[in-house]
Amino acid sequence: MPYSIKVEGDKYAKSFGRDLPISLKDAVNLCRALKGMRLEDAKDYLEDIINKKRAVPYFRYLDSISHRRGIGPGKYPVKEAKYFLKILENAEANAEDKDLDTDNLYIMHIAAHKGRIFKSYMPRAYGRSTEIRRDRVHLEVILKERSEEE
Repeated sequence: MPYSIKVEGDKYAKSFGRDLPISLKDAVNLCRALKGMRLEDAKDYLEDIINKKRAVPYFRYLDSISHRRGIGPGKYPVKEAKYFLKILENAEANAEDKDLDTDNLYIMHIAAHKGRIFKSYMPRAYGRSTEIRRDRVHLEVILKERSEEE
């Protein structure tokens, strides 16, 4: 699956997570919170989410989302944060492999897309069955090295 934007040049590092078992709604809100952050700040932010010290502000899918002090509606998507952290570390390793300065990297593009739906059936009473749907999510991250004049 290709990335949703095209970047050319040697100042970029990319990483892709495919068919991750996380919530698309939480991933979309977490992408919005992370976009534009420096790489180290984003990793610290994700660690704080995992430890439930900072909440992610929600801007979409707000039905029955509780308010958090200082940010409004928000949540602590711990499972999603673990997968995001893993993908960011992978993108950082790709940047080191391309000899980019990891101190000047920031998240230029981050997106969550709907993946495949895995279906299975659970037998129930009286010869019936219930469909079990497991939704998956694709994540893509592009890091860019910030130049001195930016």
